[in-house]
Amino acid sequence: MKAHTHLNCGRSGEELARGWLHGLGWHLLARNWRCRLGEIDLIADDHGVLVFVEVKTRRSGRFGRGSLAVNALKLRRLERLATLYMQATGERPCRLDVISIDWPSGAPRIEHLQGVSQ
Repeated sequence: MKAHTHLNCGRSGEELARGWLHGLGWHLLARNWRCRLGEIDLIADDHGVLVFVEVKTRRSGRFGRGSLAVNALKLRRLERLATLYMQATGERPCRLDVISIDWPSGAPRIEHLQGVSQ
């Protein structure tokens, strides 16, 4: 049952992040894009810039904000995934963003970090 709750939390967070990006006027290109190396949560177009978005959702503050879970190793993997996506679809200006959904109780708090790097 715990894995099911974890998956629901992640899906809810991704849906909130998708709505957040839509509110910014971005166009969603892909959700949960997968290849042999892994998955990218959201891929969007920010007025001509291709944005690869990692979404981290937390139901409690026990382990800190969700964005703290995106370390250098995770960023390197996301960069490799982004490269594979662009090889398949065409290269263009791009960046990596992290959206942290912290939802300990009540309304969720959204933190959007743009252009994260190692």
